[in-house]
Amino acid sequence: MNTLVQITVLPHQQEDEALILRLAKEKAKIKAKDFEGWRIRKRSIDARRKPVKINLQVEFWTEGNAPTLVNHFTPAKEKINKEIHIIGAGPAGLYAALRAIEAGAKPILFERGKDVRARRRDLAKINKEQVVNPESNYCFGEGGAGTYSDGKLYTRSKKRGNVLKGMEWLVNFGADENILIDAHPHIGTNKLPQIITAIRECIIENGGEVHFESKLTDIAVENYTLKSITINNQDVYPCENLVLATGHSARDIFELLHKRHIKIEAKPFALGVRIEHQQELIDEIQYHGEKTNDNLPPASYSLVEQVDGMGVYSFCMCPGGIIAPCATDKEEVVTNGWSPSKRNNPYSNSGIVVSVSPEDLPNYTPENPFVALDFQKKVERDCWIAAGKTQRVPAQRMIDFVEGKVSEDFPKTSYQPGIVSVDLNKVLPGIIANRLREAFIEFGKKMKGYYTNEAVLHAPESRTSSPVSIPRDPITLEHVEVKGLYPCGEGAGYAGGIMSAAIDGINCVDKIIEKFV
Repeated sequence: MNTLVQITVLPHQQEDEALILRLAKEKAKIKAKDFEGWRIRKRSIDARRKPVKINLQVEFWTEGNAPTLVNHFTPAKEKINKEIHIIGAGPAGLYAALRAIEAGAKPILFERGKDVRARRRDLAKINKEQVVNPESNYCFGEGGAGTYSDGKLYTRSKKRGNVLKGMEWLVNFGADENILIDAHPHIGTNKLPQIITAIRECIIENGGEVHFESKLTDIAVENYTLKSITINNQDVYPCENLVLATGHSARDIFELLHKRHIKIEAKPFALGVRIEHQQELIDEIQYHGEKTNDNLPPASYSLVEQVDGMGVYSFCMCPGGIIAPCATDKEEVVTNGWSPSKRNNPYSNSGIVVSVSPEDLPNYTPENPFVALDFQKKVERDCWIAAGKTQRVPAQRMIDFVEGKVSEDFPKTSYQPGIVSVDLNKVLPGIIANRLREAFIEFGKKMKGYYTNEAVLHAPESRTSSPVSIPRDPITLEHVEVKGLYPCGEGAGYAGGIMSAAIDGINCVDKIIEKFV
């Protein structure tokens, strides 16, 4: 029988295995002869008060009960003569393909964007030349939005078994084993590309297909049953089971489904700004002045406030990070954030966003599935116009924004295309700007020093999640009206990050496999 105990150490003690073992044995009241091995199972930082501490969960096991430290991805030895088509090579699509291979089926995956290496050139053009490729950008391409948007793996999903499986697969393909231990695991934008490449190579080596620059342009349904898909307006593929994992920014897919009378619905999402502080300030606030060495990582934060019945909260917080241009079309600007694995940039950034329900919007009607999407598109275009119709974004110092003053100058920003001084109160919709102003004041009370004019708002942070959902049956996971169509991941409204999307990809293929056996 295995034994779990919780202990606490100081930051400079977290690598002292002898000390950790001694404290854990004392806590468990166990002697060396009573166990065969041990490991740190979970690790988290407790910075609620001074001194900052490290919480550790330690596991002991007796002879014959050693845990499997990593369950490696294992392709099926016996194949089944079945194909599963997948649209989108983000985490949902890639994990759907892996699960198909694990079950012995053949995944055929289509991705509108480029492979992860070729994608880099298009990202460089956005940053340096402010040229947006609508098919290859921070959102579209191998690995999806997550590949170049940090690699945060934290999820609140209650399906812990599936989460662990998803994490272990990442380790199998090159991620550090610490992601299995840390309470808020993170890979880093610099390390994700090689992991994504390894996953693709595994899919192909085991009989799957991966097609890049292959965009879904039509879908055929007869008698409420999926019949075929068309790629790039020319190649038609008979298709019985389709995992539709296109991500939160594939707006043309929503338009295609609507055109083909396949039901979609407006859904709540969130929109606001991305705020940037100096990382040293956030460390000072969160660690109570203790951040004096490398024993603590760059600090993060999580903030939430209710303002006039709508939630305002931090989103995708990036310690030691960079703000990136994430537009997917030419006449819009969008911001997002990412961090390298070491999180060693001098900036801290986070989305600060306001929850928006379709019913909150002035032109809402239950029949219009695009009401929230149209709102999102208008904000992105308005910001593009306000900043000069380039990939520069409108910006304002935090206190200037709250007080309605145009900022005269700015501290250095990590946003490479550049910023333009604008009164965001005149660019953002009132339901967003009014609530952000109140929330920033309250956040300053919760984190002393956070409310400062040295912090810069970059607008907009608008791709928090899809503003459209594709409804599916909660049991079969098929579309509510079309058999064989499996809406999946963030784009369909069933995930909110890398791991939850990956899990949803696995779950959708699980349901398809059930039909084969």
